[in-house]
Amino acid sequence: MPMPKPNGFGPRGFLTDEEKQNKPKVTKALLVRILSYLKPYWPQFVLVFLAILLSATVGLLPSIITGRIVDEALVGRNMKLLIQLLLAAFGTLAVSQVIGVLESYINAWISQRIIFDMKNQMYNHLQRMPHAFFTSERQGDIITRMNTDISGVSSVISGTLSSIVSNLATVVTSLVALLSMSWQLALVGMAVIPLLILPTRSVGQTRWKLLSQSQAKNDEMNQMINETLSVSGSLLVKLFAREEREYARFVELNKDVTRLNLKEQRSGKWFGVVMGMFTQLGPLLIYFAGGWLIIRRADASLTVGTITATVALINRLYRPVQSLLNIQVDFTRSMALFTRIFSYFDMKNPIVSKDNGKKPDMGQADVCYEHVVFSYDPEKPLLTDIHFTVPAGRMYAIVGPSGSGKSTVVNLIPRLYDVLGGRVTVGGVDVRDMDLAYLRSNVGVVTQESYLFNGTIRENLLYAKPDATDEELERACKIANIHSYIAAQPEGYETLVGNRGLKLSGGEKQRLSIARVILKDPKILILDEATSALDSISENAIQEALEHLMEGRTSIVIAHRLSTILKADRILVVQGGVIAEEGTHESLLQRNGIYRELYETQFRTILELEKK
Repeated sequence: MPMPKPNGFGPRGFLTDEEKQNKPKVTKALLVRILSYLKPYWPQFVLVFLAILLSATVGLLPSIITGRIVDEALVGRNMKLLIQLLLAAFGTLAVSQVIGVLESYINAWISQRIIFDMKNQMYNHLQRMPHAFFTSERQGDIITRMNTDISGVSSVISGTLSSIVSNLATVVTSLVALLSMSWQLALVGMAVIPLLILPTRSVGQTRWKLLSQSQAKNDEMNQMINETLSVSGSLLVKLFAREEREYARFVELNKDVTRLNLKEQRSGKWFGVVMGMFTQLGPLLIYFAGGWLIIRRADASLTVGTITATVALINRLYRPVQSLLNIQVDFTRSMALFTRIFSYFDMKNPIVSKDNGKKPDMGQADVCYEHVVFSYDPEKPLLTDIHFTVPAGRMYAIVGPSGSGKSTVVNLIPRLYDVLGGRVTVGGVDVRDMDLAYLRSNVGVVTQESYLFNGTIRENLLYAKPDATDEELERACKIANIHSYIAAQPEGYETLVGNRGLKLSGGEKQRLSIARVILKDPKILILDEATSALDSISENAIQEALEHLMEGRTSIVIAHRLSTILKADRILVVQGGVIAEEGTHESLLQRNGIYRELYETQFRTILELEKK
């Protein structure tokens, strides 16, 4: 879970138990890989580090000038010098701030450029991952890698890295200045540092635990909000009349979050009081030690101004020392962040286009399955010996029991998956030897669940052919029996379809997806249960569109509707990982085999309903 960044004396300088268990192994290869993203911007990094060093050095001057104000201007009653020193102090503060702004700007520029590079690389990489990746990975994890993790690189560059360099520069310059003014007072001031560390570790652990619990409850509450207030979730709540129950559950979660937040904030306030007292102890000890040295005349060179400057510098030292003590935590989190990102980059894509991939003529090409073997799980074989040929221009139907692998068979043609044995050929060429973009551009797929982007009807249609003219769009939509519906809308082709096309009915979405495939004009057509979830009126309109679409094309249809199956040139029955039966409707019925059983249990009932 995402936690607050470490900074200051808060509890954030600790690793959770999960972070400790999953602590990444830091290797030279990992560091070199991270630096490869920083390397193009090394001139800017040099500027940042020079700005930090200059800022840390200039930041010393106000404290040193304060000592001179006390010793020379106030004690010497020199008004002119007082004004000059005050102006000098103000000038150094202004210069320090300007340098800080410059450093911050360059840092932000570097961070955003690196994020830009990594997001481009990640999106390009994920776009080319096989279909299996998206069916196995959780969508939330993919989005987290793309957005949260890569955006977190900004905090590593402008936060962790710059903070470490800045704190080191501040500590080193402050120590040099302190020891050069009075090594005795410097040691007294530094003696307080252990008192700042010990309570921070103990009290901080408690606060960190409370923050972790609060974050966990927040995650649970966000999950509930996401589920119950989404379109599908809210509909489910209403249909089962669970509004009161869900509200009560939300109140309990909200109560737990509020209780933990208040508890953490209370402990934080008392912790702040204690730490405030300790940070003031150092200056008090310096005043005491300095006063003793002056009163007892133990150090004739020591002045009140030196004591004042030492106090200012010691206060400047405490916070960066505390931050540097948490370098390990910051470093571990940064390495974990890059490790998560690289884990996605390192995922191999087995389905790639070969160099100089073949581009055979697919217009009049047979589609052949030659003893194809495939499974998603090695221990659960799905297709063990699929062997058949679809002649060019013919329409074959695939039927079989649920889970027999019908969709998997057709998904092997556009290489959504690759065979584990045997081969699939188009026009005698193994699809694995073909140019992948060329192959997929010549294969059209219409599935049961049509997916539309959240945009206009025109934008969704142009996804198939970006340069399509209005005439081409209208022609495709007329063939798909959807043009009349579009023309009747006030916005016409500029009508918004909503998220996933929710503003359209199932039949309207399906006809739009068919129009999109018509615009693509594929040589091979795959229909995966394209009408199984539609009413009879919608199906008739779509069936007419599909028949027009299939004319002259090599087509493979997975269908539950007998009316569709009857129009096939040949029917393939998939069961037990093989083509168990093959033939026409009449010949398969006469065999009294699997097809006859499917006909009696599924198709016949559906046919009777269709007739009604």
